[in-house]
Amino acid sequence: MLHFDDIVFGPIRSRRLGSSLGVNLLPSKGKLCNFDCIYCECGWNRDGADDRTLPSFEDVREALNRKVSALAEEGVPVDSITFSGNGEPTIHPDFPQIVDVVLELRDRYYPAAKVSVLSNATMLGREKVREALKRIDNPILKIDASDDRLIGLINKPVGNYRLEDVIAWMKEFDGDFILQTMFLRSEEFDLSEPAQLRKWMDIVRQLRPRAIMVYTIDRETPDKSLGKYTVEEMKSFVAPLLEEGFDIQIRG
Repeated sequence: MLHFDDIVFGPIRSRRLGSSLGVNLLPSKGKLCNFDCIYCECGWNRDGADDRTLPSFEDVREALNRKVSALAEEGVPVDSITFSGNGEPTIHPDFPQIVDVVLELRDRYYPAAKVSVLSNATMLGREKVREALKRIDNPILKIDASDDRLIGLINKPVGNYRLEDVIAWMKEFDGDFILQTMFLRSEEFDLSEPAQLRKWMDIVRQLRPRAIMVYTIDRETPDKSLGKYTVEEMKSFVAPLLEEGFDIQIRG
């Protein structure tokens, strides 16, 4: 499984974001997330339970400053500074302040780069997290399925989760965010089933995100029974939205 040992790593080539410099606000030797997705490239939560230590604000700031300044001096291109790593980045208690540091360093060293956050959107109920995400270029927020039952099967939320709440929080962005959805299938579900697709597309129409990232399995998954889709299949799934003018990026 993929694992990130450093606070700042890369840049790596991202199929969605180009040359992406990663920021990991989670444990360096474990995994910490309030989802336990069956497709997560970092494995199951239980497999990373030995380390629950989050890097401090000062450690993050120092690591960011050191890495970004060195890359700029070497002339290494960076298209995106991306919060990702070993779990959900917005659960870090200093996430809003760290966003401020990243924006400052981006403006100083890589003014053309975007700041991106890959998030499962569970922390949007916290106003400071929501406002921090509004300050960045690419808040990439996840909805993988159209109802709580399916989300329970796919994302396995830890604690209380209601899709209705997440949709309400996303509406506060007034469409200025990127919606991310994973398409996959298993013996228990098939996200290409017409009724589910219609419900998911209705959610998209409610939220009207400025862009949508639709993708499928690309790396090893903890659940070995999962099946992926082709780009052509996914294009057919979202065809009504494409016809309506939505900006949809499809990655196989």
